[in-house]
Amino acid sequence: MIRRVFVTAAGALLGAVGLKAKAQLATPWSVPADAEIRRILVERIDTQKSGVGIVVGVTGPTGRRLVSYGVRAPGDAASLDGRTVFEIGSMTKVFTSLLLAGMVRKGEVALDDPVAKYLPPDVKVPQRGGKQITLVDLATHTSGLPSVPPDFSPGDGDNPYADFTVEKLYAFLGAYELPRDIGALYAYSNIGAGLLGQALARRAGSDYDTLVKRRITGPLGMADTAIRLTPSMRSRLAAPFDGALQPAKNWDLPTIAGAGALRSTADDMLTFLEAAIGMKPSHLKPAFDDQLKVRRQASPNMDVALGWHVARSPRGEIVWHNGRTGGYRSFMAFNPATREGVVVLTNAATLRGGDDIGMHVLAGAPLAPAPPAPVARKVVPLTQAQAEALVGRYQLAPGVVVTVTREGSRVFAQLTGQGRAEIYPESPTRVFWKIVDAQASFELGPDGRAAQLTLHQNGRNTPAPRMP
Repeated sequence: MIRRVFVTAAGALLGAVGLKAKAQLATPWSVPADAEIRRILVERIDTQKSGVGIVVGVTGPTGRRLVSYGVRAPGDAASLDGRTVFEIGSMTKVFTSLLLAGMVRKGEVALDDPVAKYLPPDVKVPQRGGKQITLVDLATHTSGLPSVPPDFSPGDGDNPYADFTVEKLYAFLGAYELPRDIGALYAYSNIGAGLLGQALARRAGSDYDTLVKRRITGPLGMADTAIRLTPSMRSRLAAPFDGALQPAKNWDLPTIAGAGALRSTADDMLTFLEAAIGMKPSHLKPAFDDQLKVRRQASPNMDVALGWHVARSPRGEIVWHNGRTGGYRSFMAFNPATREGVVVLTNAATLRGGDDIGMHVLAGAPLAPAPPAPVARKVVPLTQAQAEALVGRYQLAPGVVVTVTREGSRVFAQLTGQGRAEIYPESPTRVFWKIVDAQASFELGPDGRAAQLTLHQNGRNTPAPRMP
């Protein structure tokens, strides 16, 4: 998303998809023809080896169209189409904030309500400077909460939120001290969005999945958008693959569902965009409009609205969100001025996914350069002594420390302000993350202990010496 270093959250790599406002294009942009979109997909999958299957949906005043390429899984004879089911990850956050906007319109909640108002009375929510975290703070990622708890330690790194319980969420809130004033700075937070979903569901006397069905997907006729898969959806689910195109696990987010738990299809997501744009008549249109009325600055060329990000570009404002889970990437965007929208769904958690494709199709942004070919990585078990040699604190940048710990022969890493994640050895001195495309190498000193860690991510090699 906007962060340079690795993030352990569902869909939490908001890539550099914003367009620079000062850029100039020689001619007005028009959405490419299907043949050109297909050429891009063929190159991405067959030439660059950076995907398994990709579905691109486009909608606008002339109607909707769909282009797909690749497979649901190697050896699967079924074709990808508009009804193929994908995890959409953090695009779920737009649904959560749409629920918020709708509940504000109904008078059920107010944007400035403290989130504590809708939690059990014994739950302590962190405050700072006499100010409480409000619903709008959560929806705009300005609450001061981190992306994940600092002590986040999933039992299964391939399905990291499955064992994150409500009790763990409330315990985190009760112990956490906000590092900055509420509302002072945009900092993307999965925990914040998940907490917002929890609060709204409690206010409605429902669970999150049911609330979304009753208020959004049901009225819009989006029968293939849900957390719990129907038998029909399961039969059309694209298999997940990680950033190295190896089989991955589906993710479960029982506690922070509002941050990234939904599954959907290109057909359904085009319906969602058409309702947002106003091409599909819906009583939800005023709530969609209200989402864009609240703005806080996220970067010089981008604002954050309720759930959405809004990039300033030569084509006007581009309203967008993306998502990533362990085996999928997703992207959606629309241009309110031209009333055009795009959806890109993929079943591989590769670095770029389809963000650049979506921005290129909709607004002419350049496609990202081809990355290095993904590497299939094999885990090599360490002895406890080899794992112990890596344990320590490493200074990645001023105020940013990577803390490496172990449990037996298993090794874990935690970046300042983020949760702990297991790292997997492919040699006694080189490890990799499964939840994000990043690796690290260690240099051993004369005493046999690691003297330096070097983080390898996004084409950068960042050294981090061991701290005393």
